[in-house]
Amino acid sequence: MLTRVKSAVANIMGGIMAGGTNGDNLGISDLPLKFPYMRPEFLGLSPDEIECSADHIARPILILKETNRLPWTTGYAEVINAGKSALNEDQACCEVVALKRRPAPSTPSHTPTTHRRSSLPNGEGLGLRESADSEGLVLHYWGLFDGHAGSGAAVVASRLLHHHIQLHLQEVQDILRNPAVLPPTCFGEEPNHHQHLSPGGAQRALTRAASLRGASGAPGSPSTPAPRFFTEKKVQHESLVIGAIENAFKDMDAQIEREKAVYNISGGCTALAVVHLLGKLYVANAGDSRAIIVRNGEIVPMSTEFTPETERQRLQFLGFMQPHLLGNEFTYLEFPRRVQRKEVGKRMLYRDFTMNGWAYKTIEDDDLKFPLIYGEGKKARVLATIGVTRGLGDHDLKVHDSNIYIKPFLSCCPEVKVYPLTQFEHGADDVLVLATDGLWDVLSNEEVAEAVTCFLGNCDPDDQNRYTMAAQDLVMRARGVLRDRGWRIANDRLGSGDDISVYIIPLLHGNKQT
Repeated sequence: MLTRVKSAVANIMGGIMAGGTNGDNLGISDLPLKFPYMRPEFLGLSPDEIECSADHIARPILILKETNRLPWTTGYAEVINAGKSALNEDQACCEVVALKRRPAPSTPSHTPTTHRRSSLPNGEGLGLRESADSEGLVLHYWGLFDGHAGSGAAVVASRLLHHHIQLHLQEVQDILRNPAVLPPTCFGEEPNHHQHLSPGGAQRALTRAASLRGASGAPGSPSTPAPRFFTEKKVQHESLVIGAIENAFKDMDAQIEREKAVYNISGGCTALAVVHLLGKLYVANAGDSRAIIVRNGEIVPMSTEFTPETERQRLQFLGFMQPHLLGNEFTYLEFPRRVQRKEVGKRMLYRDFTMNGWAYKTIEDDDLKFPLIYGEGKKARVLATIGVTRGLGDHDLKVHDSNIYIKPFLSCCPEVKVYPLTQFEHGADDVLVLATDGLWDVLSNEEVAEAVTCFLGNCDPDDQNRYTMAAQDLVMRARGVLRDRGWRIANDRLGSGDDISVYIIPLLHGNKQT
């Protein structure tokens, strides 16, 4: 096992991860690509410019040429890695999406929901970029996707995730348009509060509940109203949007898995998406990209990184509940260091999924297995293979030289945080910063906020390019300059050798859209 781990780590350091290559499986798979490799459509790059952007030595910074290509004068900049992978595995997407109205009750649709969802593999025919005066709601969408083991999954997700979000929001938009309307328990039928009980069980439950509540009157008496003891939870409209986004991520992941049989979709990707709808920003994160709001110099974190360390307890619990997923080669327990055979019978600190702290246990033979989570910080790995714990794709990823699949430990479900945009007054320098981990690996929240605030403060407030220039400045700060000892940033620190993609979204323009 240790030999296989060392080999896997060597491959990772060389730019190749288990389950794929740094060349997007070029020449390996005979299947056609779902979508060709690309840079974000809104950059408007020619094929020659895309080829030049892949220079790992010069690492040119690409910026938005025309500010009107993105809503709210959003700024964007990106740069390729320093040789970690042949292609830029980051992808980005920004769309203005119109939601279509549901059919009127008098003309119901007979297409099952499952059929409607499966009919969207190419994201066609959904009315993207329709005019804002259409009957449906209009939302704004930004997405960042950080690929690994190839750019395939990131390219597919960048082209399709917003279609899945659109589809799920269309199901609830009539409710969202009317704040006074409460979400129904179900569509197409009356709520059945007793459907989980047999007729006799329901009657016994009602009788017992009536006696406990001190109900008076004989059963069936006309003067006694039928008791309602199975109350419904109050569901906020905000939760409907969150649920739509969560289900869209799951559908996107399922589509990637389903279509890997017919298309070459390499690797997996993290996903960070922002939806602006009805005066609120919904920030959905599955992975280790990050979003922060910079408002009057204050930092408002809008995402959580999902790494082996931050999700230790979830991963350990899964390993405890389903030990077969560990292949009899890993232990779900965590120790401060790798346990050696000579330490069997001795006491060592450990922790499991129930613990935040540490305690002592007597070492047994099973504790000699390789730990489910090994390493610290950016070097932490799940099953000695991958450094992120949420994202899309990776369905074929295995532990090096084994039949142990990684995917059961990788969740496609995002965490969705909500920012009530209309509840705050925003100035021209208040922004939402989205970036892949290539930026955050070398710059802290405070450094990013200070850099953006300082840069925008020195720009003309009427300059429509100021946010793209600020994004370019951030990428420059994180990439650094090439010296004899590699890419270096301020204070001679090591710069980022990863792909870097940055959005800067002005919140003032969002207020004007509501």
